Amino acid sequence: MAATDDSMSDSVQFFEGVEKLLEIWFTSSDNNSICTDLRKIPRNKLDSLLKIVRCEIISFCRNEQVDAYVLSESSMFVSKRRFILKTCGTTTPLLCVEPLLLLAEQYAGFTDVEDLFYSRKNYKRPELQVSPHQDFDQEVALLDTIFPDGAGYCLGAINKDCWFLYTLNPFPEKVIKPLPSPEPDQTLEILMTDLDPDVMAIFSRDECLNASEATKKSGIDKIIPNMVIDDYLFEPCGYSMNGITKSSCPDSSSGYYVTIHITPETDFSYVSFETNVPASSYREIITKVLDTFLPGKFVLTIFANQTSQAKGSSKEMQYLCKIGEWTRRDIQLCQFKNYDLTYAFYSKFPS
Repeated sequence: MAATDDSMSDSVQFFEGVEKLLEIWFTSSDNNSICTDLRKIPRNKLDSLLKIVRCEIISFCRNEQVDAYVLSESSMFVSKRRFILKTCGTTTPLLCVEPLLLLAEQYAGFTDVEDLFYSRKNYKRPELQVSPHQDFDQEVALLDTIFPDGAGYCLGAINKDCWFLYTLNPFPEKVIKPLPSPEPDQTLEILMTDLDPDVMAIFSRDECLNASEATKKSGIDKIIPNMVIDDYLFEPCGYSMNGITKSSCPDSSSGYYVTIHITPETDFSYVSFETNVPASSYREIITKVLDTFLPGKFVLTIFANQTSQAKGSSKEMQYLCKIGEWTRRDIQLCQFKNYDLTYAFYSKFPS
């Protein structure tokens, strides 16, 4: 998007579109939830935090439940107790975890981490990353110094397309106290590669004058309608957008969002789609995304807790051996502390 990493050919500079995705849910041991709010962290403190990550804020929108930031490298979402940071290129989001925990306590009143998820697809050019993101073992080692109950996983074939996850997965206590029903939560992510060159051409300054034109011409605005869209078209190419609901969502204290990021260059094309909009079936949204971007292959993940509309998504995905032109090559199901996870890999052709 906004930066280049190394030369891939004489005319095209390589950019790593694959994002590192960090999501943290905070809580407070004194149960004083009325005063706690991550959105109390001052803007200048967020700017300083992102300097550690090696990116910056370029656009911003908000509703009653979530502050959404388009970054020079992807996106950030800040809600009352949920923090999401998604960054591509050679950014270093794990270096901001400890400073973030301090800010969350100092300004937002949060003393504990309830849940944490760090995930990413395998890189196309891992040798261009910087510490601690050069390999997953290095990332796990850093997170283990902060979270004693953390665990790292790899889903998919490690010698092909795969997806890494670090999350809190503590051993259950001998006496399990009944937990209050959590608020419904779910996340769908689709990570696409080998994309259609004609579609990717839309996301360049040669094809479109601005982000709004690219959003409408590609059909992005129709994937999940009725969102407030904050989009950005990079120079000379590349695209990012955040979408948030126009009004508050009574069944979610953290708000619903959608975010899309596009690296359009043919040699290393990549598109990510992510949303937490609830659905009992994600097949319609998945089909819209695939028809919009026409990838050669994609990794799909769905997180859902037991109060989510999407809690049956793992069963649905088991039956989806084909989605249009795409055939499922791999599927794995996992159960974590608060969430069920479905991982699947699809492609048009065997790889």
